Amino acid sequence: MATEAGDQQQQREHFRAQQKSCFILGASGETGRVLLRELLAQQLFARVTLIGRRKLSPEEEELCIHVNQEVVDFEKLDEYASAFQGHDVGFCCLGTTKAKAGADGFVRVDRDYVIQAAQLAYTGGCKHFLLQSSQGADKGSSFLYLRVKHASRVCLSSAGTVLTGGFLGKGEVEAKVQEIGFNHFTVLRPGVLLCARRESRPAEWIAQKVLGAMAHMFPTAYSVPVATVARAMVASVLMPDGSGTVQVLENKAIHALGVPVAEPCKKSTKQGQDSA
Repeated sequence: MATEAGDQQQQREHFRAQQKSCFILGASGETGRVLLRELLAQQLFARVTLIGRRKLSPEEEELCIHVNQEVVDFEKLDEYASAFQGHDVGFCCLGTTKAKAGADGFVRVDRDYVIQAAQLAYTGGCKHFLLQSSQGADKGSSFLYLRVKHASRVCLSSAGTVLTGGFLGKGEVEAKVQEIGFNHFTVLRPGVLLCARRESRPAEWIAQKVLGAMAHMFPTAYSVPVATVARAMVASVLMPDGSGTVQVLENKAIHALGVPVAEPCKKSTKQGQDSA
């Protein structure tokens, strides 16, 4: 275990030494917000840029001093090509629900915005693009939620209520982004996303009972904590990759890769001090 932790530490130090830059799309969402904190905690990138329709909220002011923020109009994204230039890695956590955006808006956000942003990132020099998709995404499905984005976000509020996020996922999008030709393309297909949200929605009490029980009985089959997804995204950038590599991480693989970062074992140092 100590050797494994030491190897991981060496990987991180080697990565930091390269002084790479990354951007996050969707940093205001559940996964994006946790991903940002994980990136800042591990300090892997010399520069982190948030690309979105608005800046961080006042409650997240402490993060503002550590990142660059680019406010863009996704309806005119071509006009903001400069925001995508000069990044080595791109993390995409964009997504919405049909309830929030309607069917047309849902497709624009989950398909059109993502594909256009990926193209701009590639043109701007991005080598590794990571896409948060969804378990069951299928580009050939006749169902909108499987073809564009499969239903799989449920959030646990501070009150314990499960909050269903609607139809998400990216079967069609995965294929389109892969066609762009990034040196390395990573797709994460999480199951039901479990996360802490501030608001509670009593109408979803039934979903809490059903999906909460399933998460306990089958922890790696149908659900995954948002923090685990974020850690898996970060960990995947440290993995060796070759030109043209496409990596697909299903829910179980996300659980395996998204374990908390192991710190170098300090026990031996303490034992040495005690023996002295």
